[in-house]
Amino acid sequence: MELRQLRYFVAIVDHGSLSRAARVLHIVQPALTQQLQLLEQELGAQLLHRSAQGMSATDAGKLFYEHAQAILKQVGDAKSAVAQSALRPTGTVALGIPQSVSGALALPLLMAVREKYPEISLQLTEELSGNLIEQLKSGRINLAVLFDDGQLAPFIVKPMIEEQMMYITCANSRFAHLGTSIDLAAALQVPLILPGYQHGVRPRIENLVRHAGLAIGDVIDINSVAILKSALLADMGATILPVAPLLSEIERGEMIALPIADSHISRTVVLCASKNIPLTNAASAVERLVLEVAQTLCDSGRWLGASSLM
Repeated sequence: MELRQLRYFVAIVDHGSLSRAARVLHIVQPALTQQLQLLEQELGAQLLHRSAQGMSATDAGKLFYEHAQAILKQVGDAKSAVAQSALRPTGTVALGIPQSVSGALALPLLMAVREKYPEISLQLTEELSGNLIEQLKSGRINLAVLFDDGQLAPFIVKPMIEEQMMYITCANSRFAHLGTSIDLAAALQVPLILPGYQHGVRPRIENLVRHAGLAIGDVIDINSVAILKSALLADMGATILPVAPLLSEIERGEMIALPIADSHISRTVVLCASKNIPLTNAASAVERLVLEVAQTLCDSGRWLGASSLM
């Protein structure tokens, strides 16, 4: 198996056509077809469906595509690591950020990278944390912002933020609470809009409520941050969440966040790298900058409800 065969296969999947892939790769189509056939023979599996509409990956092809992408990225990282200067890092760095953190961290980080390391191309991936863990394990991303749930042993973990969860409603909501804080029992009396159980936030809330001897009543389960925002703005209920995913709406005055006075609900945000795949100079520079930006956001109060662990 050759690296060029991996590049050829990825190009065919990306472009959905042998002819289009051949044009992009600057090779003749018969040569591309031959290399694909050799690859399928070596793997003992059909990787692509061929039809009048083009080409698409089989189940085996989809699995191989993920590995091929990871291998090609690691080869590119290795070349960059040799070519880079530690004082002037260059290259591409892929960083994964959960949807519920990107609202606070993504834009400040992008601006900081462009200002301090203009020769680094930062690729931000916004995903559920479970997807980011798999991508970090396979080497498809260099770094990931994750939540410390005690299951991060495969990674090098650097604590960043302790993020407080708050009671959040739209401004002038019928579920708004007078005062500067709210008790947990009072927060549980209103319809709550919460992420599903596959999100790390939900089990933390459920466990705290159970330990307090209380119960959650009416819950609207929504896994999309965008839809959850819309439901809050439509005054369908309140939520208990970290501020980060709703930071823009709170800063604009569209939503209000109150601390829960008698209960401490929080999550620990960490920065992770693989123990098995070394970071390039560019990735190490971005790693340091992520920690610096998070520290600055905490110190300035721009990341509401967050305290630094650095």
